[in-house]
Amino acid sequence: MKLDHKQHDIEIAQSITNLSSDKLDSNEEELYTPPLNFSMVDNGVFRSGFPDTANFSFIKTLGLRSIVYLCPEPYPDHNVEFLKANRIHLFQFGIEGTKEPFVNIPEITIREALQVVLDVNNRPLLIHCKRGKHRTGCLVGCLRKIERWCLTSIFEEYQRFAAAKARISDQRFMEVFDASGFKDIPTSPCSCIKR
Repeated sequence: MKLDHKQHDIEIAQSITNLSSDKLDSNEEELYTPPLNFSMVDNGVFRSGFPDTANFSFIKTLGLRSIVYLCPEPYPDHNVEFLKANRIHLFQFGIEGTKEPFVNIPEITIREALQVVLDVNNRPLLIHCKRGKHRTGCLVGCLRKIERWCLTSIFEEYQRFAAAKARISDQRFMEVFDASGFKDIPTSPCSCIKR
């Protein structure tokens, strides 16, 4: 069954409202648990912390084509098997997670990851790192610059996920990121359909 993108987004929103840590409710129906810090970024683009086995049934509802993984550690075997079983392509961009204030985020890696995110052939896709805060926040913040969001809105979104752990160095990176090298992206919804 093919769904138009709007209907697919409605179904995702409905599944988010049925959250539980249990696999089945009292009527023996499957319940879905999204990964930590899960949110929709844009049509066909989602963000989160690292998905584990408890999140797999929820992840399936997204109809993902791709995952953009921002950590240098190898993807766990059980996650790799899940991706293979669901024909989801993994793009890994190993960005070190650091709390050091003067360690630079690798701009070239962010640019390469943005190329994957901007390619509608990779959508629907999920962007994630360990907690879905800093590395994911920087990538999404740079995407927002390409989309011509104002810095205030970019920082508010970043801080919503990073909360008390927001980093000035991340915000500075997003502030000075030069988005002019990316061609304008369409403002209309992408033409993603569920596989």
